[in-house]
Parts: sequence; C-alpha cells; structure tokens
Amino acid sequence: MVFSSTVFLCGYLPLVLVIYYLCPGRFRNFFLFAASLVFYAWGEPRYIIIMLFSTVFDYCNGRLLEYLDTPARKEWRKLVLALSVAGNIGILCFFKYTDFLLENINAITGSSLKLLGLALPIGISFYTFQTLSYTIDVYWRRVRAQKNIISFGMYVCMFPQLIAGPIVRYSQVGQEVSGRKADAGLCVQGMHRFLIGLGKKVILANQIGALWDTISSLNWSDMSMAGAWLGGIAYTFQIYFDFSGYSDMAIGLGKMFGFHFPENFRYPYEADSITDFWRRWHISMSSWFREYVYIPLGGNRNGRIRHIFNLLTVWFLTGLWHGAGWNFILWGLYFFVILLIEKFYLLERLQRWPVVLRHIYSKFFIVVSWVIFACEDGGQLGRYLQAMFGRGVALCNKTAVYHWLNYGILLAILCIASLHWPKKLAERFFAGRKSGETLRYICLSLFSLFLLFISMAMLIRGSYNPFLYFRF
Repeated sequence: MVFSSTVFLCGYLPLVLVIYYLCPGRFRNFFLFAASLVFYAWGEPRYIIIMLFSTVFDYCNGRLLEYLDTPARKEWRKLVLALSVAGNIGILCFFKYTDFLLENINAITGSSLKLLGLALPIGISFYTFQTLSYTIDVYWRRVRAQKNIISFGMYVCMFPQLIAGPIVRYSQVGQEVSGRKADAGLCVQGMHRFLIGLGKKVILANQIGALWDTISSLNWSDMSMAGAWLGGIAYTFQIYFDFSGYSDMAIGLGKMFGFHFPENFRYPYEADSITDFWRRWHISMSSWFREYVYIPLGGNRNGRIRHIFNLLTVWFLTGLWHGAGWNFILWGLYFFVILLIEKFYLLERLQRWPVVLRHIYSKFFIVVSWVIFACEDGGQLGRYLQAMFGRGVALCNKTAVYHWLNYGILLAILCIASLHWPKKLAERFFAGRKSGETLRYICLSLFSLFLLFISMAMLIRGSYNPFLYFRF
C-alpha cells in the first residue's frame, strides 16, 4: 500500500483516523501499532517478522543498556551496544547486499555462486537506522529507554514514516510517543501538508518521470546532447518532487496523529554550492550520518588526513546505503570529491562569484549526480554521460526539440514549485490584509481540495505511480 493510492486515500486512512480519534488516549499507541502492522503487511506480510524482530531486539537492548548503567558494568554496556550495531547492520546487509557481493565475487573470480534472490524488505534501510539510533542514544544517555514495548513498537513501525522516512530519531519524538495531544487543528494542518505532498507526487513527479523513462530508453541513434540533458533535468525534478512529496505526506500524517516529524527538505535546488545542497537535501539522512558516523570517527578534529578519511567513509556509506549497486557507490564518491574540493579550496572563492554563476555551477553537478544515481547499468551510464557531453551524438535533433517543446510548460512549473518565493509571496499577501489568517486558511483549504481532486483523477486514470525511494 502506498500513500498515493485510492485504497489508502479512500479506505485505509479515513478508517484509521476515525478509529484513532474515537480511541481513549491510553489505547492510541496500541491501535496505531496494530494499524501500522496492517499497513506493512498489506504489501509484504512475510517480512513483517523481520521488522518485529528488530523492534523486540532493540527494545531489549535499550532496557539492558539502562539496567547496566553503572560504572562497574561499563564494559557490559559496550558489549550490548556492539551487539545492537552488529545485529541491525547484519540484517540490513544480509537482505540488501548479499546478492551484490555474490555477483562481484563471481565476476572477479569466475565462479558461479548461486544468488539468493532475496527481495528487499520495504523500508528496511529507514527503520534499521531508527532502531539503531535509539540504542546508541540510550548508550550515550541522550534518551531514557522506553519501558512500554507497545509504545516502542509503535515508534518503529509507525506507518506515516515507515516506508521511506524521514528518518525519525527517538530523541525527536520520544515525548510524543509517551503522550501527545492530537486535536482537530493539528489534524487539519496535517491534511493540508499531506495533500500538498500528494500533489507534488502525483501531479508533478509522475508526469516528469514519464519523460525521463522515455529519454533514458531511447535508441542511441535518437539521442542528442540536448535530449540527454533534458532527461537528466527531468529525473532531477522527478526525484525531488517524488521524495519531498512523500516526506510532506509523512509529516502531514504525523500531525494527524499528534506527531511533529523533522523537516527533510529545505528547497535544495536553491543551493548555490554542493555543500549548501547537502544542508538542504534529505536532511534526516545527512544528519544521521553526521551524528552517528562522522562525529564518532573524529569529524575534523584529528588533522587533515583523518578528516579526509572520515569524509570518504561517510560518503562511501551514504552511497552504499542507497542501494546495492556500483552506481550508488560512485554517486557517493562523486559527492565526496566535490565536497572535498569545496571544503579545502573552492567554497570561499565561490562566494565571490556572481549569484548566477554559483547556481549554474551547483545545478550542473547536481544534474550529473542524478544521472549517475538513476543509471544502475554501467554501460547505460557510460553512454548517457557521453551523450550529455556531446560525444558521438548530435547537439540537437527533432526528438529533443519535440520533448523540449512538449514539456516546456511543465518544466517551468517545476522550476517555480522548487523555489521558496511562491510561498513567501503568499505569506506576504495574507499578512498585509485584515483577517489575513482566516483568508489564508480558506485559500489553503481550497487549494488542498483542488490538489486532491486533480490527484484522484490522475490516480483513477491509472497513471505512472511508483515511489522512487521504495527501492532504497
């Protein structure tokens, strides 16, 4: 089940919301836990055992870490933490990377080891990081261990953010897990945010995603430099509106149930450097790697060589976390190199460049990065990058002209929708009028209903509708 489906929008969500608000407060965690298990089991019931094992495993680890919190048992606490890290990472690696490892062993040695053919459990990259951060935070005494296993299970399995994030750390919602206020006002705010995310996904991401699919599957004879760049730009917009739309829906659903999830995107395509881009893109993931990998390794405190090694480790793991493929590792290392150059040489100089040049610089490398990310086949990636740089193809052809003209208006809408100033202009408009808050509420409600109507029409029509980050 996905958020952008008629089953979820017309059946599951309304039913869950009605029962949730009818439930007495002390039963809400249990109901949300059970509803989340149904949501997950709808797609792949056999893998619910893995998620439940992770829940029980880290619940026990958290309780044990708190029980052993005395100076005399310090070594035992370290052992429990090591067990938690090894168990969580081991499960993730087994399901996500076993076949990738076997494929590479076969390629290098010429052997014929049989692949396991394991399907990747949906959301395992996200809930593994959540449970792992919980035990680490308990070990660091940042949070107290959750004593109610139902409440902890609800936190881990909570369907609004289970499948594709944002990565919600227990320290960010621990108080709301134990007790929260879910009222009509917060629920309405959540509905507005959810419908904006739904519109991003269905109206924008799905439509431009079809263009990327078309261009990336063209025969070499039909490819051109202009067409290749259009395809890269299309995927750049698709992944942003797809993933940020999902995050908006998750944050909105969280509010409907009384939770305040962290923001995951802050207009990343307004960035004027790659460093700035990664302060704005997938914030919950980048902050997770900073808190639990980069800083524990020493950050930038132990000299330049160690600093570079720490950055290399983080970006290698960031790429690998996204998928079992060399293109993802290359994608992570690509950003490592650019960020390294910016940090030690370019960033201060960039600030003296004209604003337009800084944005051209950042968008150039961002578009290339998403092409690396999207092309999982090495041969396809090589050919596509050659086309982007004009090697062996025409500068432009009729196919490229057709696609540029056909999608020009949509591209303009996508450009505007990815910027902060439309929202800022609207806020100024309402702030300068009497009864501005009431007018703002009415307009936002009408706009949300409009997005719902258009999205439902497109979903009923059966248009292209996958979530990209479900694969990762």
